[in-house]
Parts: sequence; structure tokens; C-alpha cells
Amino acid sequence: AKKRPFFNIVATYSRNPRDGRFIERVGFYNPVAAGAEPKFRIAADRLNYWTGVGARMSPTVARLVKSNPSTEAVAPAQEQAAAA
Repeated sequence: AKKRPFFNIVATYSRNPRDGRFIERVGFYNPVAAGAEPKFRIAADRLNYWTGVGARMSPTVARLVKSNPSTEAVAPAQEQAAAA
């Protein structure tokens, strides 16, 4: 719908097109969430798995994960993967 942004956070192969096939949907980001609707949700265990096997988060997803207090357990795992 127009003027209703909604973004899926997915694990995909880097050579696939931007809006093409993906491996797994890990979460979502809804910047215009109202009321009790969740604005950001991510499966922390799946995010840890994918970053553990070598996947890299986009800068935007890394910023969202870092700024969201419910997924702070994920941020140290990401920093360890980036340091390696």
C-alpha cells in the first residue's frame, strides 16, 4: 500500500536480486507501527545462527538490532563475529 512502509529482515545469498528469493525470514521492521503493534521483531536465535555461519548484517539491520533493547543479547555475538 502507498505510504505504508514495512520491511522484512531476511537471510539471503548475496548474489540474489534485492527483492528476489531469500533463504529465511528472520524478522520485520514497521516504522509506522501505531498503538500496541510491534515496531521491530527479530528471532534472536536465528540471527545468532546466521551471523555465526558467516552472514553479515546490513548497516541498517545492525543499527536496528543495536538500538532495540529486547535484542541486546544479539549485539555482543555480532561484535565477536565482526572482530574475527
